[in-house]
Amino acid sequence: MIAAGRLRHRVLIQNPVESQDPGSGAPITTWVDLATVFAEVVPASVREFVAAQAIDSEVTARITIRHRAGVTDKSRIIHRGQVYNVHGVLADPVSGLEYMTLPCSEGVNDG
Repeated sequence: MIAAGRLRHRVLIQNPVESQDPGSGAPITTWVDLATVFAEVVPASVREFVAAQAIDSEVTARITIRHRAGVTDKSRIIHRGQVYNVHGVLADPVSGLEYMTLPCSEGVNDG
């Protein structure tokens, strides 16, 4: 069980929607809001950051939220104006339905 006090940050979860530019026919990605939820946003520790660099990973933070359908490794999270790209969705180890941990990298995700 995750303590409610840990989920003290408000974040916006967005998912990409692919469409086509009517003029050029080029594919374009727009972002639609999935939900605003409470989360725990934790920057990667120095040890995690060094380990991530060693395996060529970009993970710079872990974001934990209550389990929510629709969150995938294609989603992005907005927290205090910063965009976090989700690199995976890790379900809680007990039931898999209570919370999820999202390894993320900072940056702009254009799709």
